[in-house]
Amino acid sequence: MQTFSANNPPFGSGLDPNHPQEHSVLSKTNAILNEEVPVKITIILPTNAYFMSGVRDFTKTVVMNMTGFSEKWAFRFQSVVDELTNNAIEFGSAPGEYIKVTFVSVKGKSIEVFVEDSGTGASKKTAAEMSRLVAERRQTDPTRITTIRGRGLAQIVSHWTDQLEFLDNAAGGLTVHVVKQLSDGEQD
Repeated sequence: MQTFSANNPPFGSGLDPNHPQEHSVLSKTNAILNEEVPVKITIILPTNAYFMSGVRDFTKTVVMNMTGFSEKWAFRFQSVVDELTNNAIEFGSAPGEYIKVTFVSVKGKSIEVFVEDSGTGASKKTAAEMSRLVAERRQTDPTRITTIRGRGLAQIVSHWTDQLEFLDNAAGGLTVHVVKQLSDGEQD
């Protein structure tokens, strides 16, 4: 049986004098997350609803662990990203294409998400068309919406974010950008 000590550490113990703690990946990650620098993560997925649950789970993890928002807001932002990715898959990108989801977080300050479609979907809309559509639907009393569709962007996304904007992208599709600033009462 082999024994280990500070002079003879096991592989990966972090006690190796030739591998100081400040070189550890975990230490570097914690240092980045404790600073007020933006962390950007991009995910590219096929236009298939199968992958949405992974993005949903990832969103909650990012919001809770990298921003300082409360669990309540992590779940809300999970719904926001779910709406955006679902719309990009369903309306903005044809089967066999991809969507891109980019998270930009600043610990203690904000979370931003960009969802970009390819513009190859059957119901492609321009940024101007989407802006008008959401503005019209925001005026509707949510208790009067009797259809199954039409609540997402106007009633969920726009109310749970501080900024919602639509941009025409270089691929010919649409990029939806949302921002949520961390305010008093929204943190852990």
